[in-house]
Amino acid sequence: MKLIDPIVQFQSELQKIRRDIHAHPELAYEEVRTADVVAQKLTEWGIPVVRGLGVTGVVGIIKQGDSPRAIGLRADMDALPMPEINTFEHASRHLGKMHACGHDGHTAMLLGAAYYLSQHRNFDGTVYVIFQPAEEGGRGAERMIQDGLFEKYPMDAVFGMHNWPGIPAGHFGVTPGPQMASSNEFHVTVRGKGSHAAQPHKAVDPVMTAVHIAQAWQSIVARNVNPNDPAVVSITQIHTGSATNVIPDEAMMVGTVRTFSLPVLDLIERRMQEIAEHTAAAFDATVEFRFNRNYPPLINHPKETAFAVEVLTEQFGADHVDAHTEPTMGAEDFAFMLQHKPGCYVFLGNGDGGHRDHGHGLGPCNLHNPSYDFNDDLLPIGATYWVRLAEKFLQAK
Repeated sequence: MKLIDPIVQFQSELQKIRRDIHAHPELAYEEVRTADVVAQKLTEWGIPVVRGLGVTGVVGIIKQGDSPRAIGLRADMDALPMPEINTFEHASRHLGKMHACGHDGHTAMLLGAAYYLSQHRNFDGTVYVIFQPAEEGGRGAERMIQDGLFEKYPMDAVFGMHNWPGIPAGHFGVTPGPQMASSNEFHVTVRGKGSHAAQPHKAVDPVMTAVHIAQAWQSIVARNVNPNDPAVVSITQIHTGSATNVIPDEAMMVGTVRTFSLPVLDLIERRMQEIAEHTAAAFDATVEFRFNRNYPPLINHPKETAFAVEVLTEQFGADHVDAHTEPTMGAEDFAFMLQHKPGCYVFLGNGDGGHRDHGHGLGPCNLHNPSYDFNDDLLPIGATYWVRLAEKFLQAK
């Protein structure tokens, strides 16, 4: 690995920042303290700061030379509404809130890059360091875009990065095209007519109707979707009834749909509604069908992905870069940015959890797990990638 020495020397400071943020997690659009920390550090390093995009978002502007070219580097800042069971010194001090996805580390890595770029301006153009709120379900990327991120701060491309447990620490994974799935949810209410369970002939049974709908939905992926197009339809909740001898009036089903393309998503949504309505009609019931599209699929642009792979390979070696990593059905709202600008999103291996301090929980170091903690050894690695990516993209004349 060719780590940048001044960043390596700065690692202890980045670790302090990362652990301070970890100890003070803030949920979507509540990242006031975190944004204050980010803005204070950027200002301290002489970087102009813009605040307020996406409510609590922060953008730092690092400009050198007279080139109109610009690149955006994005990190997310929010935590999750879940308890932390770790007991080490930097564990969450806010009950029911935790940095269980590594956004504290993402923020610290981008700050490390900003620090170096502010001191060593070996580029010609503008680097926008984007600290985004509300990635965890709050559509913070979309909100920043709606608030004029790309109009006020034009950039030629935008790049993102996420730590990834299970990939060896310091190794990278990326693939052109779909890398993460769309995230969608459905809420279905089947309405029938209740009665005594001993007299089912007097009822319109919403439970039996819901069961038939649920089973028929499984045929969508199996028989309607092209087998070459991955997709998931998962029913995760069924709520109905209150007694063993009562056929209820209603049954509700909730779940998620994941796809790597919008045409497949269109197909699944249409078929789910058709099956639900026609099946309900066959049982003399009615159905209320609601389908919410949360995040679109994250689709890396081929040119920018090839560029990112080139930078990664030069800096860390081909044996540390998987240029065709397996996509995941997880979702990420950086997808909104990639709908507006060319760019690429990479995974940075977080290891298997052996890095955790004494006092970590007994669970695995997986994302969204109460025993998770970001690997601080990654701080100079991620910051080095950001720096070399920006410098190569904005090569000085």
